[in-house]
Amino acid sequence: MKRILTYIALVSLGVLGSVDAQTITLDKIYSGHYRGKGIAGINSLKSGEYYLTIERGGIARYDYKTARKQGYLVEGNFQSYEFSEDENKIMLLKESEGIYRHSFLGKFEIHDLKTGKTLLLNEGKFVQEPRFSPDGTKVAFIADNNLFYQDLSSGNITQITQDGKKNHILNGLADWVYEEEFGHARLYDWNKASTALVFVRSDESKVPEMNMQIYGKDLYPKDFRFKYPKAGEENSTVSAHLYDLASASIKKIDLSGFKNYYIPNVLSTMAGEEIILITSQRVQNASDVLKVNTRTGEVRKLFTESDEKWVDTDQATMEFLPDNSFLWLSERDGRNHLYWYSSEGKLKKQITKGDYDVTRYYGYDPKTQEVFVQTNQTGSIHKVLSKVSLKNGKSLLLSKSEGTHSANFSKNFHYFIETASNAKTPHTFTLKDRSGKVLREIENNQPMLEKLNADNWVAKEFLTIPNEVGDQMNAWIMKPKDFDPNKKYPLFMFQYSGPGSQQVTNSWDSGNALWFNHLVQQGYIVACVDGRGTGGKGSKYKKSTYMQLGKYETEDQIAAAKYLGSQSYIDKERIGIFGWSYGGYMASLALTKGADVFKAGIAVAPVTNWRFYDTVYTERFMRTPQENPEGYDKNSPIHFAHLMKGNFLLVHGTADDNVHYQNAAQFAEALIQNKKQFDFMTYPDKNHGIGGGNTRPQLYEMMTRFLLEKL
Repeated sequence: MKRILTYIALVSLGVLGSVDAQTITLDKIYSGHYRGKGIAGINSLKSGEYYLTIERGGIARYDYKTARKQGYLVEGNFQSYEFSEDENKIMLLKESEGIYRHSFLGKFEIHDLKTGKTLLLNEGKFVQEPRFSPDGTKVAFIADNNLFYQDLSSGNITQITQDGKKNHILNGLADWVYEEEFGHARLYDWNKASTALVFVRSDESKVPEMNMQIYGKDLYPKDFRFKYPKAGEENSTVSAHLYDLASASIKKIDLSGFKNYYIPNVLSTMAGEEIILITSQRVQNASDVLKVNTRTGEVRKLFTESDEKWVDTDQATMEFLPDNSFLWLSERDGRNHLYWYSSEGKLKKQITKGDYDVTRYYGYDPKTQEVFVQTNQTGSIHKVLSKVSLKNGKSLLLSKSEGTHSANFSKNFHYFIETASNAKTPHTFTLKDRSGKVLREIENNQPMLEKLNADNWVAKEFLTIPNEVGDQMNAWIMKPKDFDPNKKYPLFMFQYSGPGSQQVTNSWDSGNALWFNHLVQQGYIVACVDGRGTGGKGSKYKKSTYMQLGKYETEDQIAAAKYLGSQSYIDKERIGIFGWSYGGYMASLALTKGADVFKAGIAVAPVTNWRFYDTVYTERFMRTPQENPEGYDKNSPIHFAHLMKGNFLLVHGTADDNVHYQNAAQFAEALIQNKKQFDFMTYPDKNHGIGGGNTRPQLYEMMTRFLLEKL
């Protein structure tokens, strides 16, 4: 009763409702009061002396040297843009409709910057994944699951494939699971000579179909059906095909001598008649890197990337240099590093070495023979910018050693725009030269920070926490501004915990940080711990959860809760945990397997049994349920519903195409049959993000109310 009265009192004081000038309220969070500034669509022009951004008036051109605006390259309202290789033409996205995580339908127009003429792509109809040919004379695109190209001189459209059909055949386009887990929707590319296209054909006719009810406002709900392969079930049958423009003929590429169950990547090279295919078997512990001759159709293996556990097939980084040698990112020595190969696939040398990861590759300067990368070489919670010599491997730090830094480089690598932040400082945008020297600040978010400081915002503090096997787990903690070490505070833990993820980074948190601050102002301490399975600390730490997703991550969250609960200022009887998606899965396990430690938990859109999740992601870490039944069942909160003791809030959207509502429904049924009382909130027709209209404000107010009453 005391907590309920406190909640009512807080509403009357304006903490949850009307705006209070000295606190971070939900009203302020969701009204945009703390909205920050950014720069949209940064892109260097070919000369490397000018860059473009998307502004309200159009696509603006800026001079790197002076930072002066040179006017608009194209005026109007555009969502995105892409240049032809010679920069004589620009493709503008005028209108879009989202489909899944990466895919969308778009209406595009092509502007010829020399003649001023405009051409509507596909006569102004919706298309997917348009791509200029390297010579800039054509644009390939996908419509109704078929591949086309349009000649930009005549406007003529050529249909390449004829058999595309929804929920059956896709040409050049990823199916649901490829898009979600391999990270892109396009599965085709031009050769450098612009004479041929290589594309993947996916036959998903045998893939089981998922059906979701869309309730809307009609008298009868509508069915939404799509192909979704769950762990152990049938995937699309994929094949690679070569289309020759001159003969208008399609030839199937023979991959029978190689790993060919998945074809996650189709990549262009610097050579005129070559395309790269990256393929793997269903067990994702090896990938073949194949070179296809688009004149003959001949296929040759360059090398195989393998690992004892898994290869991150969703994160292939391959960059071709002017001599057609290439750079490749690999974890083969236990950390993610760059390797240099000849054009024939012979390893020349390892470029980066050390107890750190290359987290992003930006490009190569042929004049200086240097590569530009992002790494965590100054510590696992930081991301910094470096340039590395291909000749001797020596690196030069281009950013500060602490915080999180990313970059957008000019095409000649003389300049870059750095986006930087840390736990105490929101994003700043700074122009630097190639040695990292600051030339000028372009934008900062000082006004936002001043608003936050006026409302008694607190920053994260970093620490490490031991687990039961001796690892030092990265963690952050947020304490009330008037923190008193002699008082006892309830603890609210947040985590995600999925393979390779990182929530503990020295960066500005644009996600839940404001809500966490709101909770801190109600007297909670909020903490986050990256246990085993998370990224930033090498492949051994990341891959320690192989075949047992959920087991060691749960043990580490329990260990962290016990460690924090042993501190003099934490009330160990009032520890809660929250997570979304994989984090919701972990919160569900914490309230069952860790029921003696956690008093309350919130699980949003959780996986509750890996048997319900998709093939590519789940089998990468768990193999199939047929191979590893115990790994699936012994780590499902459904099987431990009888252990739940604390206060539990389960949240899910009925139209979640990613983690299906089935997960929540079956977990809820297990709790019901075990006579467990819990709170359950369903969001009609909402997907995995649970947003739109007032949905997010309502969700976060509900979660706040739950915590104030139950923790």
